[in-house]
Order: sequence, then C-alpha cells, then structure tokens
Amino acid sequence: MNGYYHITTYGCQMNVHESEKIAGILSDLGYKATEKIEDADIAVFNTCCIRENAENHAFGNIGMLKKLKTAKKNMIIAVGGCFTQQMGKAENLHEKFPYVDIIFGTHNLGKLKDYILKKQTVKKAVIEILEDDGKVYEEIKPLRTSYPNAWINITYGCNNFCTYCIVPYVRGRERSRRSADIINEAKELVALGYKEITLLGQNVNSYSNGTDDLSFPQLLEAIAGIEGKFRLRFMTSHPKDFSEELVKVISRNPKICKSVHLPVQSGSDVILKAMNRRYSSADYLNKVSMLKRYIPECTITTDLIVGFPGETDEDFIATLNLVKEVGFSSAFSFVYSKRDGTVAARMENQVDPEVSKRRIMELIATVNALTRSQSEKYVGTTVEILCEDYDNKKNMYLGRDEFGRMAYFRSEKDVIGEFVNVKINSASGISLTGEII
Repeated sequence: MNGYYHITTYGCQMNVHESEKIAGILSDLGYKATEKIEDADIAVFNTCCIRENAENHAFGNIGMLKKLKTAKKNMIIAVGGCFTQQMGKAENLHEKFPYVDIIFGTHNLGKLKDYILKKQTVKKAVIEILEDDGKVYEEIKPLRTSYPNAWINITYGCNNFCTYCIVPYVRGRERSRRSADIINEAKELVALGYKEITLLGQNVNSYSNGTDDLSFPQLLEAIAGIEGKFRLRFMTSHPKDFSEELVKVISRNPKICKSVHLPVQSGSDVILKAMNRRYSSADYLNKVSMLKRYIPECTITTDLIVGFPGETDEDFIATLNLVKEVGFSSAFSFVYSKRDGTVAARMENQVDPEVSKRRIMELIATVNALTRSQSEKYVGTTVEILCEDYDNKKNMYLGRDEFGRMAYFRSEKDVIGEFVNVKINSASGISLTGEII
C-alpha cells in the first residue's frame, strides 16, 4: 500500500512504546509517517484513560477531524488504547463520532492490520474490543522512533488494584514476558546503537510472577551485563515490592542509572490505606533510607496525588512533609481524577475542586523548589550527557545525565546518540545549560 499515517499518543511512556508498535504495523502495510495529520491517509489515536484530561484531549482532537474526514472520504480514522477498552466506551465513541472507522482495545492491538484491510472492503465501522486472555504476544515488531532511547515491555497489566486506578480493568491481570525474549531484545537494541534502554511495566518489581526463573533484580543484572556502552533504566517500581536485592544490583552495576522512580502517591497513612497501596509512610521512608544507604548519590522521583476522596488538610500536610524529607529530584503531581469503575469513584467525601486546586499549586511549588535547589548544585560541575535531540528554537542540542536532569549545549557537529561531557554554566528550574569540553 502507498500512503501516509499519523499517530496521536496520549499518556505515559508505555503508550509511547505501544504507538511504536502501531507504527510498525502501519509500516508493514506500506504506509509512511507524516507529521501533519491533514496529509494522513490513516490517522490513529492511541488513547489513555488514567486521567480525565487525557480523555477530553483525545475527544477534542477526534472531533476536529470531522471536516477533514468529509473532505477525504477514503481517509481511515482508528481509535484504540485504554479509553476504548473501558466497558461501554467503544459504543459511546461510535455514537458520538460515527465517522471513526476502526475502534479497537488494548488486547487486540495485534489485529490492527486485519481491521485496516477489512475496512478497505466494507463501508461500516470495524469495532472489536477483546477481553484479556492472559497471554503475551511477541509478534508485533515496533518501529522505534525515539533514538537513542528505546523501551522494552517486561510485563503487561497489573494485579495491585489501587482504588483510584483503572489500569487493571483496561490492561488486564499482570503477565510477564520470557526473560530470554527480553534479554535478546536488549542485545539487539545495543547492537543497533541504542544508548539508553528503559524496562517498562506497571510494577516491574513483581516481574516473573511464576512464569520465569528470573526475578526482576536478576533480569536487570543480566541486561546490565550485555557488552557495550549504554544506560539502563526501569519504571514503574511499586514501593511495596522494592527490595534490598534490587538496590544491591543497582549499586554494583555502573550501567544501571542511579535514579529510581518510586511513586509514593501520598504521605498520609490514612490516604495510603484508602488507596490500597499496602505500605505506610514509614515503610516508604525506610525503603528510601535503604536506597540512600547503599547508593548515597541516588536520586528519587515520584508520583503524587492530591484531592483523593477524604483527604483532609492534615493528610495533605503529611504529603508535603514527606516530600521535603525525601527531597525528591522531581515529581509528577496530579489532582485526583475520578475514574468510573474504580473503588475510589464510589467513595464518599469527594474533595472540593477548589481545595484540590489550592493543594496542587502548593505541592508543585514545593517540588519545584527542591528541583531548583538540586539543579543549582550542578553549576560548575562536568557531567556526562547522552545527547537525545536538537532544539530548533534554542539552536542547541539537548540530553540528560544518568539522574535524568536535562542539559542544553551547542556543538559544531551532530552529536545525537553520543555521550558527551558538558560543563554546566547555569541552571534554570529542571534544566541546565553548559558547553562541551
């Protein structure tokens, strides 16, 4: 086939990598990527339903295609991802946007090629949402678009059922890939010149789950043992399963970045229990102490939710205090988003939106102050940066150090995909500016 495709992605890195798989399917069909959706012969929306604003954003963009679809009647519009997997949402989507041609869920991504071929022979919409069958499918080969970074799924789904989270309902129960497949994929990526590999899962710490002979720390160490210069990261790591064995593996392997994403969500024990997180604030702080004991230079990032049902001012203050005590390098901070079908959606004492707004602003200010303080410590030092891209607006290259801090710098030659030493001259919030030495 000849033509162009455009993929719009919402949500986290796992969705970004899933979009790479969609790109692989479309490339196999003969389509080429285009940055402009109006030039596309097929437009795919890879949706997210973790938070309401992601849903609203997707709806707005899909709605804007009505005129384009009228002008280009042969254009195919496909919508997949977490949103469509929710009960009844595919039907609602079809009713609201009848010009959408294909609607598929998270468990039938591998059938997208069949749906496209079918749509080319029939007039009516192709809609299929499959239930989780508990299997892991290896046949989808991604078209990677984020060089020099690459992502590898090691698990799919989740067994934790945090009361605010829709993921177990739309992604299914947790299942792990075979370690041999994961390690071979990592070897291939290193051989192809990728310089940073991130292992992905809703809870990477529970990798194996009875399906493999390797634990997550053992898998991590095996990948770190691959020859070649590259960095190794992982996310997300659930605090309840964060082990001393894992910390020891990180500490003794220089390729594993000394930066850990450890979502705490709240500093209040009352709220943590209501969230079904299965650890207390003291448990979390003990894990942090253990991590810093073995790896003093390690930085920690986190996820935080304010405005969870029943959260009082005292609960919020507990979160602020924990943030200050840990000294997070950075944090993804969100206002609680009510998700139909979750336990928290049925809870009483939903927090007033104005109260949540005030709290999130105070929390962000606190986190930003910590981030600025840590960035300022870089000034005058020289750090190793993996160059990731070129910023046309700043006319500078950009990349990150192993702790995830972004740095901008100039270079007379193209250094994307290379490790370079950069002397930091100034710091501004979460970013740094320097010069190659």
